[in-house]
Amino acid sequence: MGASGTRGERARPRGSGGRLMARLRRAGGKWLRYPALVLGGALALFVALSLVAKLVAPLSTLMLRDLVTFQGFDRQWIALDDAADVLKRSIIASEDQTFCSHNGVEWEALQVQLDLWRAGEDARGASTISMQVARNLFLWQGQSPIRKALEVPIAVWLDFVFGKRRMLEIYINIAELGPRRYGFEAAAQAAFGVSAGQLNRNQAALLVAALPLPAARDAANPTSRQVRLARTIAARAPAMAALATCLAPPPPPAPPVPQARPGNLGG
Repeated sequence: MGASGTRGERARPRGSGGRLMARLRRAGGKWLRYPALVLGGALALFVALSLVAKLVAPLSTLMLRDLVTFQGFDRQWIALDDAADVLKRSIIASEDQTFCSHNGVEWEALQVQLDLWRAGEDARGASTISMQVARNLFLWQGQSPIRKALEVPIAVWLDFVFGKRRMLEIYINIAELGPRRYGFEAAAQAAFGVSAGQLNRNQAALLVAALPLPAARDAANPTSRQVRLARTIAARAPAMAALATCLAPPPPPAPPVPQARPGNLGG
């Protein structure tokens, strides 16, 4: 009896400790499960929104900000094939000359900027058109290594999902080109009174030259620096035709081949 009681008394602490460890494991599993569920939900939402943006006219985070603050905004959608060729070439000349050849990220240029950042220098640039679309649709503005780290995989995914033509079409329609003004159609009508499909080379270059600082640069009243930049863009634009082959409209589907009707075999 004494020996049995002694063994029982010794077994209880081990059982209590086991139950405590089991409770801790269950609690730890719950705490780990919640972030995983949140992350999985955010990823699923992102994938769904990116697929929707392939089919409908998406809103940028800046547009959503303007709506939430009851300010409103001016954006008039224009299809890619309705936009002037000189506008598309000017955008590529200024923003992303390897647009048709990369997978959403210009890796060599990005590595250069990473090396500058590690060296403590100001790292700017290396943002492709796909990366700018990723930022405008899903992220926030401003310089941030965290935002840049998120921008890269999002840009690669969007480049895969959208394709080049849809990517540039969205860019043309969500780029900020003035206070609460988005897209080149609204900007062209405000600055020159014409559609983005009727822009000439100088007008297109002036609009594109406003992109880095849309709040401070007005295509209708350009600064001397903006004029110089626009001249450079206009001079480079014609050469972009050879680099913009991915923007050509797809060929029309081949007509169906008529099926031969069987002859009358009955004589």
